[in-house]
Amino acid sequence: MTIKVLLVDDHAVVRSGLSKFLMVNKDLKLIGEASDGSEAIQMVALHKPDIVLMDLMMPGVDGITATREIHLKYPKVKVIALTSFAEQNMVQGALQAGAVGYLQKNITARELGNAIRSACEGKMTLSAEAAQVLANSVAQPQIRGEQLTERERDVLKCMMDGLNNNEIAERLVVSLGTVKFHISNIFHKLGVDSRVEAVKLAIEQKLA
Repeated sequence: MTIKVLLVDDHAVVRSGLSKFLMVNKDLKLIGEASDGSEAIQMVALHKPDIVLMDLMMPGVDGITATREIHLKYPKVKVIALTSFAEQNMVQGALQAGAVGYLQKNITARELGNAIRSACEGKMTLSAEAAQVLANSVAQPQIRGEQLTERERDVLKCMMDGLNNNEIAERLVVSLGTVKFHISNIFHKLGVDSRVEAVKLAIEQKLA
């Protein structure tokens, strides 16, 4: 059986390298590439891949948001997070959004092929780093707000100052996509659904 794969990454060089990895595996077929989450959702609707290899840090719609929407709209499509980072919020966020795997970009062609096949069989594959992150989070449960990173606290402080996303990006000298990614993580960690709730909780608990 040929497994149809969609690549999602905002760096063309990364997509090129991954496509060569896929070519090594005769049972894998690259059916498309996307450079951000929004394009990924459109490509899934158009091509109905079996597997989506999803980067998480992208401008515009980030990988976790795209994973969540793909999982809701196309539950048969399996998403594997493929990123350079293995932070707790990213690992948990991707898996809670519906990803069936979490791998890092230093993976070999053989490992990637095996992970894709496992995902098609409904099996989860985690990098050693991601597995360790999950193990640590279970061993050391944290209260709301305690697990915010320093950068997320910076973003939260900007939200408390009444800045919109563009203004936060300018103040912190980061991309708009990065700001949206941090805000999504903040909402998840604080267990809130809006900026108002996040700011209210931050003030009450002096989180930033």
